[in-house]
Amino acid sequence: MAKTAQPKPTACLVLADGAVFYGTGFGATGQTVAELCFNTAMTGYQEIMTDPSYAGQVVTFTFPHIGNVGVNPEDDETVDPVASGMVVKWDPTQASNWRATEELRNWLERRGRIAIGGIDTRRLTRAIRQQGAPHVALAHDPEGNFDIAALVAAARGFAGLEGMDLAKDVTCAQSYRWDEMRWAWPEGYARQEAPKHRVVALDYGAKRNILRCLASAGCDVTVLPATATAEEVLAHDPDGVFLSNGPGDPAATGRYAVPMIQQVMSERDIPIFGICLGHQMLALALGAKTVKMNHGHHGANHPVKDLETGKVEITSMNHGFAVDAQTLPDGVIETHRSLFDGSNCGIRMAERPIYSVQYHPEASPGPQDSFYLFQRFAASMAARETA
Repeated sequence: MAKTAQPKPTACLVLADGAVFYGTGFGATGQTVAELCFNTAMTGYQEIMTDPSYAGQVVTFTFPHIGNVGVNPEDDETVDPVASGMVVKWDPTQASNWRATEELRNWLERRGRIAIGGIDTRRLTRAIRQQGAPHVALAHDPEGNFDIAALVAAARGFAGLEGMDLAKDVTCAQSYRWDEMRWAWPEGYARQEAPKHRVVALDYGAKRNILRCLASAGCDVTVLPATATAEEVLAHDPDGVFLSNGPGDPAATGRYAVPMIQQVMSERDIPIFGICLGHQMLALALGAKTVKMNHGHHGANHPVKDLETGKVEITSMNHGFAVDAQTLPDGVIETHRSLFDGSNCGIRMAERPIYSVQYHPEASPGPQDSFYLFQRFAASMAARETA
């Protein structure tokens, strides 16, 4: 009996060590090079692909059901996808959700992002855990023609994220106001009409849902580019300053962000709150150091312990660098710690309302255990205003 001919692969993922994974391509055609990471979240693939913190990375989704709820304009975390590509176990299923306005594969093609399906994501994830986040080349050709040697060379030629300042690539071009609040049934996104606190948000790659959480906590938010100076920040006479999430090496972004933060702290006694890259920027400004992680934390199920209350929160994370808790100076307290690997997840100054966390309390995607941090930020500003 004749064997049935197997369909020719239309995409391949090539690691810098020469390993090749063949599969079915969807989305845009062409090729891209990036660092490969994996994300364990069971929901939120659209939010993940549009999270600016994923600049320079191809994302492997460990959950197999990708594409099943389609995509819609409301769930974008920024204007366009920022992650370089997508790797999934199964080809995307047909969208089946009342909010869907488009199929994932069409959305990726229209937005210029390459994806590959039919990959053994468990094997790939084990390789990332054991060897660290590799440099890869991802290619999609409907004809299935691939120059593997050239793709290996391209993967090996990728500079990597260490030393790379990507915040400048994803930040806003000019300042703007934000008043949209968190999504709620049945009205969707409402507008903040009675803000109580003026907040300047530094955009190192800010997610929209973080800005919505600030607005929902009563903040009148003005967003400034990552390169804004202390003079530009203070010109808005803020009640508080927010430092956003973002991609790349914190030490590289810190070359211009750290002096700004230090000057703001020296000139104004106001609350400062940072998330993810903003957490790392604050730590650097206070005198600590950051380190590159083996494979980072990417998912919506990371347990974090509040060292001051003993409470454990299930959090959403996306970072490949971490603050080295051993380098925290006197007067800076470690407040949160990962229960997966013991890495630092939060700090605060002992005598001032200045604090930050490594994880994403805006829960997009992810659990909502940590929204209280936005309320704490608002309470800190209210306390300063009435003092």
